[in-house]
Amino acid sequence: MTQSYDADVAIVGYGPTGVIAALTLARYGVSAVAVERDKDLYPRARAVTVNDWTMRIFQDLGIDERIDKKIDPQRALRWMTYDGTEIMRIEHPPSTLGRKPRFYNIYQPTMEAELRAAAEEYGDRITVHYGAEVTEIDQDEDGVTLTAKDTETGETRTLRARYAIGADGGSSATRGRIGCQLDGDTNHVSWVVVDCRVKRWWPDRDFLTFWSDKERPVVDIALSAGNHRWEIPLKPDESPEDYPTSTEVWPLLKALGVTEDDVEIHQHAFYRHHVRMADTWRRDRVFLAGDAAHLMPPWAGAGMQTGMRDAHNLGWKLARVIKGELPESWLDTYEAERRPNAAYYTGLAVGLGRVIKREASEEEQAAMNAVPDNPVTPYEPPLTAPPVLEGGWLRGPLGDASIVGRMVPQPTVGDTVGRMARLDDLLGHGFVLLGDDVDPATLLTPEEKAGWDALGARYLAVRPKTEYTQGPDELVDLDEALLPWLRRYGARAVALRPDRFVAAADVSGLAVPTI
Repeated sequence: MTQSYDADVAIVGYGPTGVIAALTLARYGVSAVAVERDKDLYPRARAVTVNDWTMRIFQDLGIDERIDKKIDPQRALRWMTYDGTEIMRIEHPPSTLGRKPRFYNIYQPTMEAELRAAAEEYGDRITVHYGAEVTEIDQDEDGVTLTAKDTETGETRTLRARYAIGADGGSSATRGRIGCQLDGDTNHVSWVVVDCRVKRWWPDRDFLTFWSDKERPVVDIALSAGNHRWEIPLKPDESPEDYPTSTEVWPLLKALGVTEDDVEIHQHAFYRHHVRMADTWRRDRVFLAGDAAHLMPPWAGAGMQTGMRDAHNLGWKLARVIKGELPESWLDTYEAERRPNAAYYTGLAVGLGRVIKREASEEEQAAMNAVPDNPVTPYEPPLTAPPVLEGGWLRGPLGDASIVGRMVPQPTVGDTVGRMARLDDLLGHGFVLLGDDVDPATLLTPEEKAGWDALGARYLAVRPKTEYTQGPDELVDLDEALLPWLRRYGARAVALRPDRFVAAADVSGLAVPTI
């Protein structure tokens, strides 16, 4: 019996995580239908930053240039006391992932609107039902059926898909409907978030500044599009009811030296910090992503980004499974790869929060920036270090001395007919093996090559820019970045996944990883 589906994948929630899921699925050739409770874009700016990893995901989706026009480069991060003492600073080193700045300031409503506009250009491949709330999720061996109710009329409809993604936020109803629990804690302190429009420039406005203080620590953030934000904790004897309008909020800003000459308050809201994660991110054909799967404090600027990375990881895998290019067992790698990364950024956010609240000892602060003895990888602080997978679809040892699990740099490269572009633009969207001045296929056994051929892999030799190319399937290392990177880890060849993480290297075996 032939199954009838409204789309390949149903998405519950259409915030940043849901939109990236839809864009990834569409980019990789399958259809998505999303159900979003709100009719309009959520107007408050929640997330404040994206980095070069997230921008590389946008590049894969073909939207990085349009997003780049909506965001601003970030100068640096610093932790200051009210007497002007700088406790700690993180300068942003040049990106190795194909972007000039490492971090960007965003204004979430503006960026999110651009993401949705990009999704609309896919036409029928992405369908969104706004003003509808999912009331039931039923699964069987062939798919998932959602029941959705119109929030105004009460009318219901059913939607049938092969798989579903719950991207419906921290209060996710999907999580409960599939029997998952959210473990962890919520801090009792309420914070007021004050979003302002800038009226004039002030010194060092473009620093992301954490004003460190045990009683009143403050986050001071330049957002894009002429916006600025302060996040201020309420004292034990204060409550959100004490700040009904901007009039009551102004004394908090004036205590920081900010006046009506500097900014105009256009909204404020309250929230609490969470350190929570779902006990599992999957039940059969339904997956959790973003805040539905994990909640973290804001100090690492990684909450929204972690959700978008979840969506991209799951999206390209689901698309290939649905198209028959990968076995369904590949979906088991989603949580195996994303949970450790979410836990990493949660722990980092907690540690940075201890610094801003003056709770971290000097030893703890030193440990956050401690350089390991004789590292193979050039040391970078945890907040700026390039991404690494800690598990999942990989072959070989992990760690500082291993290239496996690392994201390949993205320099400018050339091809044999003289085109020059960023690496990903010449690699395409599939599996690729790169060789150091050698055709990587020549390093494979017949069985190994058959395994990569089955995945549709390309084989590219990377030549030094001082030599001639020798064939059509070659790249030229114009920035002299790829070959030194391979040689640092003693690798002659690496196998790259579609998300540009190294799955295997000749030093530990180039056979296709097992699941």
